Amino acid sequence: MRDLEFLEEQKVSPALLREVERFREAYEVPEDVKNRIVKPPIPFYGREILEMAIAALLQGENVLLSGSKATGKNILAENLAFIFRRPSYNISFNVNTDSSSLIGTDTFVENEVRLRKGPVYQCAAKGGFGIFDEINMAKNDAVSVLHATLDYRRIIDVPGYDKIELHPAARFIGTMNYGYAGTKELNEALVSRFLVIDMPPLTEETLMLILKKNFPKAKEEGLRHFAGLFLDLQLKAQNSEISTKPMDLRGMIGALKTIQIGISPRKAVTMGITNKSFDMFEKEIIGDIVMTRIPEEWTGDEVF
Repeated sequence: MRDLEFLEEQKVSPALLREVERFREAYEVPEDVKNRIVKPPIPFYGREILEMAIAALLQGENVLLSGSKATGKNILAENLAFIFRRPSYNISFNVNTDSSSLIGTDTFVENEVRLRKGPVYQCAAKGGFGIFDEINMAKNDAVSVLHATLDYRRIIDVPGYDKIELHPAARFIGTMNYGYAGTKELNEALVSRFLVIDMPPLTEETLMLILKKNFPKAKEEGLRHFAGLFLDLQLKAQNSEISTKPMDLRGMIGALKTIQIGISPRKAVTMGITNKSFDMFEKEIIGDIVMTRIPEEWTGDEVF
């Protein structure tokens, strides 16, 4: 399994990998949804987390990934869909997400009313992996669909719609952040339908693996400064000295990309990290942290 070498490198249990291979062989992917099998931009690093998630999904369970920002929840969810070679369906919850957004809605086609199938319906029918992003923002109407979708009977029976039987390969992965505006506590009935994995904060080792994977030609010492900057911001956010807005791994990777093309490291970090906060007082704190890690006089040669 060449596409799963990153799991072998992390010494993920060979027994689990064999079961994943059996799963892949047992469930063919319909031709019309093969384009939904997407290789994630970066692998997920964390052997224990991977083993827990893979074991749960192999046993037909659904998984809930909880944790603070920048712990890799969405990257893990995307990696899991790729590991099992299943089409993925991303459903991002917000205040406007209701049952029709998930199951589908009636539409008029060729002089007749037809159901335009939503992502949950398609995922259930095609045996996909549904990723419920920010599941703790789901309002009651959407939660009723989730209860049916995640039930052990594997049948979605929503009033007004056809009864939908879940494909045996279909799985659902939820992600949730703590303390975001608009979020709420998940009720016990919904939580009981998941196995829950609490995502740990990123470590220097994991950060270096991610940065090296994205920038193999970068200088290790330069990347260590960026990893250190991220960890400093993470600590400040954990201590409630700053918000989590500047603690943005995507922003850091974006900043490094602009350094590659000629922008100075300090300007790049300003775009990718500092300017993510719109509070002047917080910007000053972030600026002081950046100053200790990324000197003003640095050029791209210090990193690449």
